[in-house]
Amino acid sequence: MVDLIPALRAFARTFCRNQADADDLVQETLAKGIANIDKYEPGTRMKSWLFTIMRNTYNTRIKVAVREAPGLLDCASARPIAEATQEWSVQGREVAEAVERLPEHQREVLMLIGVLGVSYEETAEICGCAVGTVKSRLNRARAGVLEALGETSSRSLVEKRNRFSDGHLLEESARRR
Repeated sequence: MVDLIPALRAFARTFCRNQADADDLVQETLAKGIANIDKYEPGTRMKSWLFTIMRNTYNTRIKVAVREAPGLLDCASARPIAEATQEWSVQGREVAEAVERLPEHQREVLMLIGVLGVSYEETAEICGCAVGTVKSRLNRARAGVLEALGETSSRSLVEKRNRFSDGHLLEESARRR
C-alpha cells in the first residue's frame, strides 16, 4: 500500500482541487483499505482495489456535501486563482478548465488513462463499467476538451504550437503580404 501512495495522491487530485482535501481523501482511502484488508482478494491488483475505494469514498462525500451544505459548491475559496500571464500558463489553465467542465465520468476516465497511465481494463474495473464504455467515455472526453478549446483535432494543437515557435509565424505573415 505504501508504494501506491503517489498514485493515490495523483488520482485524488482528479477529484479534489485543494491539496489538503486530496491528502485527506488518500488518508481515508488507506484507512478503509487497511480496515477491510480481509476483503481484498489475493491475485487482484491492489492499486485498482484502492482506486475503487477512493472513488466510492469521494462519491459518498459529494452526496453528503450536497445534502448537508447547499451553498458549499459556490464557495469563493474554491474558485481558481489568477496565474501568470505567460502563454503556457494561459493555455494550461484553458486545458484545465476544459477538463474540469467535462462530466465527472468522462473526467475520471481521462485522468486515469491519460494522466495516470492506467490500462483500459483497470479503468473499467475501477469505474465499474465495461471496457467499451471506458473507450467511449475517453473518446467523448478528448472530443469535449478539443471542442472547449475551439480545436477540431488534436493534431491542430500540435501544428498551431509549432507554427508559433521558431519564427514561423513571421515568415508566414510575410508570405501573405
